[in-house]
Amino acid sequence: MSIALLYERSENDEAGIKQTAQQLGIDLKFIPFRKIALTISKEGFNAKTKGKDYLETFNQTAVVLNRAQSKNRRLQASYIMEAFDKKTLNSSQIEFICYSKLRTLLNLWKAGLPIPKTVFVPCDASDFMKNSREIHNEADIADLFQTEIPLDKGIVIKADAGTHGKMIMLSKTREELLENIKETRPSIINPIGVVAQELVNKWFYDLRIIVYKEKGKQSICHNKALARAGFKDFRTNTFLGNLVFEAKLPQCVIDLASRCGDTLGKGSEAWIFAFDAMINIPNNKQQVDDTYLKAQLDLATQAYLPVQNVKADETRLTDFSAWNDRLAQSFSAYTSSDSYQKVKSVIDENIQNNKNDIVFHEANSCPEFWENTRLATGLNVAIPLLKTAQSLID
Repeated sequence: MSIALLYERSENDEAGIKQTAQQLGIDLKFIPFRKIALTISKEGFNAKTKGKDYLETFNQTAVVLNRAQSKNRRLQASYIMEAFDKKTLNSSQIEFICYSKLRTLLNLWKAGLPIPKTVFVPCDASDFMKNSREIHNEADIADLFQTEIPLDKGIVIKADAGTHGKMIMLSKTREELLENIKETRPSIINPIGVVAQELVNKWFYDLRIIVYKEKGKQSICHNKALARAGFKDFRTNTFLGNLVFEAKLPQCVIDLASRCGDTLGKGSEAWIFAFDAMINIPNNKQQVDDTYLKAQLDLATQAYLPVQNVKADETRLTDFSAWNDRLAQSFSAYTSSDSYQKVKSVIDENIQNNKNDIVFHEANSCPEFWENTRLATGLNVAIPLLKTAQSLID
């Protein structure tokens, strides 16, 4: 029995997993889930694309690496594969929790783990009556939020199932709050109600922390995080154009992140998460001023341009190995730059000085890793992905 990689489109992460599997001597099968027609009937089940029958692949597969990028498709894929008696990484139970920011935070909060103050109102911004009359609830929802979170400190409205910074809106005035609540109409990334959080004073960076567990072993938190840094947007996400840095994690943060993994992975034999976390600095206790940092970030942006040029090179589609070598070389030059080292030093010192003020605000069950996390932290996430999957094969 083997491991199958389930995916929607073959991107860099999938190519990296395939290359790593070859290096580890793992025979990896492939399931292009988005294009397969799954048929269930009294005769059993079939799995076919327009040009290929995947039934034998399904029959030979014991564990499925679920790398569908759409949260909805990933949740459906895990449930379907488990119905076919396949073990999935991650399980449908984990996917169900991570699908929702609120469900994730509820589980972490119940375990006593640090999270931002969060308010959920199940009511939608507007309701439509049977006579087609529209009832506006924005003011009532805003009142409920302001009762719990002072508006002068900032209220962040989030899509419960959003990703890549979509539908994350900051409100600092009553007018902004009402307008942002109005934007949260029911959708695929915000199925019901409105979620709000206090604005965490995270200075100029946030963290992505990898935690994983093999069957029969203790969970492991990688001791270096991906720091996503920039002043351009309060949402420090690399998808929004922010720079990436290596960040050294203190032992107390490693222990907390491991507890987060154990909490969300409870009931599953093996799992992997990327946790998004922020250092909540009450009085913005930084050791350098923002003017200095902005100047260093501007210089680091210039040092990062060769990395961006390699990332945009379409030869990755025809010669992934050679493209990957160029990417690693350009990233190494970036990390050797004086500006990178100066910003990294500030981040490391700030985490150490404020290590007891960390909060965890999201868990990713299918993190992107090849272009940023792998190069910044030194962890090829494909290795724990494949090893945790191997551990599930009886």
